[in-house]
Amino acid sequence: MRKIYLDHVATTPTRPEVVEAMLPYFREMFGNPQSLHDFGKQAASAVEEARGKVAGLIGAKESEIIFTSSGTEADNFALKGIALGNQRKGKHIITSEIEHFAVLHSAKTLEKWGFSVTYLPVDKYGFVSPDDVKKAICDETILVSIMHANSEIGAIEPIAQISKITREKGVTFHTDAVATVGTIPVNVDELGIDALSLSAHRFYGPKGIGALYVRGGTRIAPLLDGGVQEDGKRAGIENVPAIVGLGKAAELAKGEMKGRIEHLTPLRDKLIGELPERIEHIYLNGHRTFRLPSNVNICVEFVEGESMMMLLDFAGIAVSTGSACTSRALKASHVLTAIGVDPALAQGSLLFGLGMDNTEADVDYVLKELPPIVRRLREMSPLYRDAQRG
Repeated sequence: MRKIYLDHVATTPTRPEVVEAMLPYFREMFGNPQSLHDFGKQAASAVEEARGKVAGLIGAKESEIIFTSSGTEADNFALKGIALGNQRKGKHIITSEIEHFAVLHSAKTLEKWGFSVTYLPVDKYGFVSPDDVKKAICDETILVSIMHANSEIGAIEPIAQISKITREKGVTFHTDAVATVGTIPVNVDELGIDALSLSAHRFYGPKGIGALYVRGGTRIAPLLDGGVQEDGKRAGIENVPAIVGLGKAAELAKGEMKGRIEHLTPLRDKLIGELPERIEHIYLNGHRTFRLPSNVNICVEFVEGESMMMLLDFAGIAVSTGSACTSRALKASHVLTAIGVDPALAQGSLLFGLGMDNTEADVDYVLKELPPIVRRLREMSPLYRDAQRG
């Protein structure tokens, strides 16, 4: 049976070049980077080389990159570390309603610790208004955290406009860029970002490794007590093979960025353009064009997303119904409800995450297989029959 992977939002396959770069650090160059002998020096050199590659991908300095275990840890570190490091200045934080749960749950924890948090709404496309950010900032505000792009609906936020406001107000600005780093160009200076989270597995690197960029001079308190790793900011022995893999993935992404966008955008646009021609009562979530080149998120009325996903899986097509971190929750996406999608309609969502291994033939296969699946499910739906009679 034909197998098509269209869930690159959940994770991407690790590139062969990345795996090859990692392998020596499992075997002959296995040393602890903190050791002073030659084995340790080899590992330390590899870590610093990877740090330079990650910094080069986002236009940062090597000294501003802190390796973490994931994008989730990077988000937790950014919000909690910056909040704790700056609490003498104030205890107010601003974020949006559509952030990843790594940010939203960190914000809830900070509320329990005595901080106050403002959760900004978004418009029907998922965009945060810079004016709303400006109005929400007060004398107590120490941190604004707005994601660069939303993984579920592909909305690319006006980060540069928001950062202009935070700089004028003297407020630290963090962005969760897990969805964008390695997918579209990201430059921390051009965007005016003080802190940024990224994760290797979203751009063909290994799972279990991420990084937090922290602009020089930004106050951040360590969350882990222990050794002096990562300039004393993140204790724990370095995951050298994974760090090397992240560095190689960053190097590949920097060199291939233009080609990746040019490959993905036509595939995305074909799905967006032709699905409504083949399936009635179908709705696109997010903006038609101002979205990630790899993202297509739809809602199909009178059908459950989980049922469509399972039947597509039987046909050899792997998709998701939303964020992989919440896909087992069996409830409407907080992102879709935030942009005004009716909770019942939100249950019929499908998320297609395109990747570099996908082709136009893959899209054609989806366009062939999905319509009969929807028809089959609607034939069993009393809501659809009632709507048809109405």
